[in-house]
Amino acid sequence: MDINPQILKVENLKKFYPIKKAFEKPALVQALRGLSFTLSKGETLAIVGESGCGKSTLAKVLLQLEEITEGRAEIFDRDLTSLNRQELSNFVQMVFQDPSSSLNRRKKVFDLIAEPLVIQKSCSNEDLRKRVLAAAQSCGVPVEFLERYPHMMSGGQRQRVGIARALVTEPQILILDEPVSALDVSVQAQVLNLLLDLRRDRKLSYLFISHDLSVVQLIAHRVAVLYLGKIVEIGSKQDIFENPMHPYTQLLLQSAPKVFSPSTTPASQFSELPSPLNPPPGCGFAGRCPFVMDICRRLDPELKEQNRRRVACHLVEKSI
Repeated sequence: MDINPQILKVENLKKFYPIKKAFEKPALVQALRGLSFTLSKGETLAIVGESGCGKSTLAKVLLQLEEITEGRAEIFDRDLTSLNRQELSNFVQMVFQDPSSSLNRRKKVFDLIAEPLVIQKSCSNEDLRKRVLAAAQSCGVPVEFLERYPHMMSGGQRQRVGIARALVTEPQILILDEPVSALDVSVQAQVLNLLLDLRRDRKLSYLFISHDLSVVQLIAHRVAVLYLGKIVEIGSKQDIFENPMHPYTQLLLQSAPKVFSPSTTPASQFSELPSPLNPPPGCGFAGRCPFVMDICRRLDPELKEQNRRRVACHLVEKSI
C-alpha cells in the first residue's frame, strides 16, 4: 500500500470508569490503559481481541460518546475534544453491529439515511434528497426501498442502509463495530465487498473492530491486538498473521484452525480474563501465558519496535 497521510493519531489514550461503593474507596474500571496508534488515509486498521478487552470502549471514546480520561486523539491534526458534534460527524461516522437494533423501526429508510443531515441542519431539502439518493445508490439500496420500513428488509439490506446513513455526511473515517457478525455468511461476503468498493472509490479509512479473524484477514491492512485495554502487538496484516510474535496473538490465531495452519505453540492454560477493575501487576497476560517469566509478573512490558511491528513482550525482547 502506498504511504498516505495520517488522518487519525492516538497517543496514550486512557479511559477509566469510576465506581463508587458504600463505605469503600472509589474504584476505577480501567477500560483503556494507554493506547497509541495511527490511521492513514485509505487504510483499514483492524482492532481484534476477546470480549472485554476494550474494543467498543475505544469506538465510544473516538466518537465522543465517552470522555477521554487521559491522553490525546487528533483527527486531521485537530484535537478530538476541540471538535463539536457537527464537525466530528463530518470526519467520523459509525456503523453498528446489529442493523435491527440500530435503525429506528418507526422511520422509513429515506428518513433514516437523512437523519444525520437533518440533525446538522446544514443543507436545503433539495440538497438533502440528492445526498440521500447518492448515499443509497453507492450502497446498493434501491430507490424503491427508501419508502420501506426496516422490518420490511433483510438483515443485509438493513446493514446497507446503516452504511448509507454513515456515508451521507461524507466522512473520512468509518468506525465499523463488528459490522457483519449479525449477518449470514453469504450476506457477510456481499457487505464486505461493498466496504472494499467504498474504501477504494471514496478513499475511506476504516477502524474495523472484530473478533472474526477470517474477516480481518480479508479487509485489513494493519492489525492491532488488544488485551485488557492495551495493545500488545500491532503491525501489517501479513506480519501478524504469518509470524505473530506476542504469545496472546499466537493463541488468538490458534482459535481459528480453519483459517490458519496448525501451530506448534503450547496451548495456554486459559483462565478468566483479568478484571479491568483490578489489573494484575506486570504483564496483563502473565497469568495465562505459557511462556511466563518472573519479570512478566513484576514489570509491564512497553510496546516496542520489533521486526517490522510493535510488540509488548519481555520474551520477544529477550529473544531478539
